[in-house]
Amino acid sequence: MAVPVVDPSLNPSSVETDAVVADPPRRARRRPARADLLAIGAYVLLGVLVCLNYWGDVEHRVSSHLPTDHSWFEWLFAHGAYSVQHLENPLFTTRQNAPDGVNMMANTSLLGVTLPLAPLTLLLGPQVMYALYLGAALSATAATSYWVLSRHLVRSRAAAFAGGAFLGFAPGIVHHANGQPNFVSNFLLPLIVARVLRLGEPGRWRRNGLALGLLVAYQVFINEEMLLLTALACLVVVVAYAVQRPRAARERAGSFLAALGLGGGLALLLTAYPIWFQFNGPQSYRGLQGGVFHNWGEDLVAFVTFARDTIAGDEAVEKTIGLTEQNTWFGWPLVLVALGALVLLVRRSVPARILAVLVVVFTVASIGPVVRFNGVETDVDGPWAYIPDDLPLVEMMMPTRLSLVVVAAVGVLLALAWDALAGAGRPPVPAPRAAADDSTDGDGDGTAARDTRRRVLRLAGYAAIVAALVPLIPRPLPAEHIDPPPRFITAGGWRPYVPEGLTLVPVPIPSNVHGLHTLRWSALTGHEFPIPGGYFIGPNERGEGVFGAPNRPTSTLIYSTMDANAVPEITEENRRQAVDDLRFWRASVVVLGSGPREAVLRDLMAELLGPPQRVDDVWLWDVRDRV
Repeated sequence: MAVPVVDPSLNPSSVETDAVVADPPRRARRRPARADLLAIGAYVLLGVLVCLNYWGDVEHRVSSHLPTDHSWFEWLFAHGAYSVQHLENPLFTTRQNAPDGVNMMANTSLLGVTLPLAPLTLLLGPQVMYALYLGAALSATAATSYWVLSRHLVRSRAAAFAGGAFLGFAPGIVHHANGQPNFVSNFLLPLIVARVLRLGEPGRWRRNGLALGLLVAYQVFINEEMLLLTALACLVVVVAYAVQRPRAARERAGSFLAALGLGGGLALLLTAYPIWFQFNGPQSYRGLQGGVFHNWGEDLVAFVTFARDTIAGDEAVEKTIGLTEQNTWFGWPLVLVALGALVLLVRRSVPARILAVLVVVFTVASIGPVVRFNGVETDVDGPWAYIPDDLPLVEMMMPTRLSLVVVAAVGVLLALAWDALAGAGRPPVPAPRAAADDSTDGDGDGTAARDTRRRVLRLAGYAAIVAALVPLIPRPLPAEHIDPPPRFITAGGWRPYVPEGLTLVPVPIPSNVHGLHTLRWSALTGHEFPIPGGYFIGPNERGEGVFGAPNRPTSTLIYSTMDANAVPEITEENRRQAVDDLRFWRASVVVLGSGPREAVLRDLMAELLGPPQRVDDVWLWDVRDRV
């Protein structure tokens, strides 16, 4: 199947642009031009803008909206550096959730990024690498989108720039930049889509298949969920094209299937062991307990609402329809422009018709089990109401994230619309000089009027697209201050207390709710000591995925004490359980630094373990003689 290529030399106002052609004319290989460099430079500046609040004090700021996820990804950068430095298996670690460990393939581990960037992490530290990579990932996604659009779909570089900017910095993408860089690391996806659409090229099935296999294999180690969404979108695109161009599809089916088989086989070969490890290795799990994400559908009003992190957005909207992720949030001007572009292009352009199919299919699919309108669940069933909660793979999907395919479709549609406007401004055939000389004044006046009308409509179209995009310009992500780890941790004062094979138990023990600052102790010291608990997904006693380590009596007691801000009556059974838990964690020392509920936690641990020592700037209980 050939690359969908729009022929902008056709005038879409008067000619049906049969835009997907069976064999697009090959373009001469183009080197990056000044316009390309300017586009990439603009994307870089946007990436810096989005992360601006982090750079004011990069070592002491985390996301205000998702501080736990932010800290988890800092920990992941440290994990990649530790794995490379110590030549350890990056698919598993015991530096968190000791002694059981964490299956990194069964979690969002971003290994395709953290491993190659390990030298920089060792040099700069995980906080700097997090902020640096976050802006770079946004910019890189926009840049590869621009590259694919300008080389394969549109002629106008301005059209490609607009489409690339939206694909890299759409509100739904910037929303995930609040602590989830895996969902903004989409720079390989445009290349994967372009390669899929080239699989049917005659005589190039080996090259296309190998390229696709390598890209897919690498994407597995960046974000499997976005790869799955891309695969579903490509399936819809291929089917929609085959329905509209059955003869061309049949002619290229052989090359397409051969290349697809080669690419799929190569990707499977390269990822077979990591994927097996993900589902069968230590600390793997089957599905999430209770299907916690299954009912997260997109609110219909969200499509016309301005996102929180745009210049037109308002944080107050989160109290109504912002209960789930902000994956669309286009704002009403862009929805109107997109619908208008579809109406004008769908009859003339096969790509536009395919985009229309994508928008409809994935908008409906993103609704979830119940239709939500303006924050209220209606009595109308959504499509996911008819899908079993325990269906493999589907059980872990979040319906609202399917709308990210709609985001991509809208970005491509904007590029097509801009390109159509640019093409409409060029006469399809220059008028011969003789004919122009012989024309009557009346005809000249009519031609001039038509040209003027065309220019006015063209400018109006540009203005509409710009007016729809300007309110969606992202604002710097909100960030909050976080205290640094204790000097006892960062200066290595813990070393005499934690021999090889034993753990340092921070209080509170890190979890997905408590202990954000103590999780960072591990990240900012380069994983030099293992810790119990943590922020991850692992198996419960039934093998279902749960957030964090299953609570033990002592960790439960610590969390309840923090929540109540009062020490409960401590019994001998509590003290016995504390010793058992410390023995299970292979603890050598328990450490309490400054932070939330420091006083009440010190009193609690003193009741459980006896009076603490004051060592440097922490409270410390040396428990090696008890375990």
